[in-house]
Amino acid sequence: MAAIELVMPSVVNIATETITQSHEWYDQMRQHFYGVPLPQSKSISLGSGVIIDEEGYLLTNFHVVNGAHRIQVKLWDGREYNAELLIETPGSDVALLRITAKPGERFTAMKFAHDDDLLLGETVLALGNPFGLGGSVTKGILSSKNRRPAISGRPLSIEDWLETDAAINPGNSGGPLVNLRGELIGLNVAVSQQEEGMGLGFSIPIKQVSAALSHFFRPEFADSLWFGAQMKAGPGPLLVTAVYPGSPAAQAGLRENDQVVLVNGQAPTGVISFNRWLAKTNSVDNRLVVSRGGERLTVSVRLLPLADLVRQKLGVTLRELDATTASRVGLTAGDAMLVEEVERDGPAARAGLQKGNLVTALDGQAARGMRLVADGLLEKKKGDSVQLLLVSRRQLAPGYVEARQVPVEVKTR
Repeated sequence: MAAIELVMPSVVNIATETITQSHEWYDQMRQHFYGVPLPQSKSISLGSGVIIDEEGYLLTNFHVVNGAHRIQVKLWDGREYNAELLIETPGSDVALLRITAKPGERFTAMKFAHDDDLLLGETVLALGNPFGLGGSVTKGILSSKNRRPAISGRPLSIEDWLETDAAINPGNSGGPLVNLRGELIGLNVAVSQQEEGMGLGFSIPIKQVSAALSHFFRPEFADSLWFGAQMKAGPGPLLVTAVYPGSPAAQAGLRENDQVVLVNGQAPTGVISFNRWLAKTNSVDNRLVVSRGGERLTVSVRLLPLADLVRQKLGVTLRELDATTASRVGLTAGDAMLVEEVERDGPAARAGLQKGNLVTALDGQAARGMRLVADGLLEKKKGDSVQLLLVSRRQLAPGYVEARQVPVEVKTR
C-alpha cells in the first residue's frame, strides 16, 4: 500500500533503559552507616515513535520514556541513535524527543492531517516498530472520535480520544495512526481488552498533538529565550494563536490571528522552522512579515533572556542552584532557584523575599530551572497571584543552619 511505503521511514522503535535503586530499609541503613552504595537494577522497555521534522524531532507517549535514563531510537532501515527527551506533558501523554545525529544529517518526517479531517468509518492504519525489526502495521476503521479511556484506572486529561478497531500491538504505543494518504491523524496510546476478547485501540487525536507541539515549539522552551507568543502547529497558514502581555512579541505589535509570512526574509514551513529561524538571530531585531486583514505589515521583535521575564513579572533575579549551596540545605543542584537580587519596592520585595532565599516551587510546580519558572509566569497578567514555595535559612549556631519551607504569595506586575 502506497501510504505504508510513504510513512514507514518516519516510524521508529524506542528502547529505554531505566535504573532504579533499592528502597529496602537494610540497604538504606548500610548506605547511611557504612557508605555502601544502594543496589541498582536496570529495566528495559520498548515503544514506538514518529519523526515530525527532518532534523530529528520525534513524538512518542510520555509513558514510553517516563523515568528513562537512556533512550535509543532505531529506524526502519536499521540505523540506531541515542535520543534526548526535551519536553513531556504527563497529562496529555505526549513527549518530544530529538535524535542525537551528526551535523547536517536529515530524516524523513511525517506530514500532519488537518485537525478537522477525520471521518467516522474511514480506513486507518496503526503503525509501530515495537521490536526494531522493520515495523508493524494493522488496519481498521475510525470507530469514534469521542472516547475517554482510563489507563491503570486513571483517566488522562485528553477530552476526545480516537477509537479504532485497528489492533495496537504490544510496543506500538507512541506510534502513528495515519489515514490512507499517509498523514498523521493520531498518536497511538493503548489497547483496551474487552470481555468478549476483542481489543479496541485508542489514539491521541491530531488536534491534541498539534496543541502540544504549539506549546513545545516556542523559543522559551527550545532556546531559553523570551518571545511571548504562541503559534499554531500543523498544516495550513502559520497563525499567531496567543500574544502574552508585556512580552517582546506584544511590544513589537504582534497580534492574535496574525499570519506569519516571512521570518528574516525566509518563508517558514511550520512552527518548527519558525522557531529555528527566530532563535538564530536573537541578539538583533527579528523582522517578521505578517498578514493582517488582507494587508502585509512588518514588525521587529528582539528575543530576551528568560531572566528578564522573571525580573519584569516579579522584580527578582534568580539563578539556578549550584551543588555547594544545595548541599547546605539538603537539596541537590537543580532542585531550586537561588534569589540573587531583589528589586527595591518590587513585587517580590513587598512579599518579603530576600537575597539568599531558595525558590523550590511556583504554583505547585517544581522550580527546576529557569525555563520551568518562566513557563509558569509567561501567561500571567498584571495583578495575578503567584504562589512561591521558599526555603528560608537561619543560622542557629556555628555550623548549624535551620532550613524550612515557607509559602509566599506574590502579585505580578
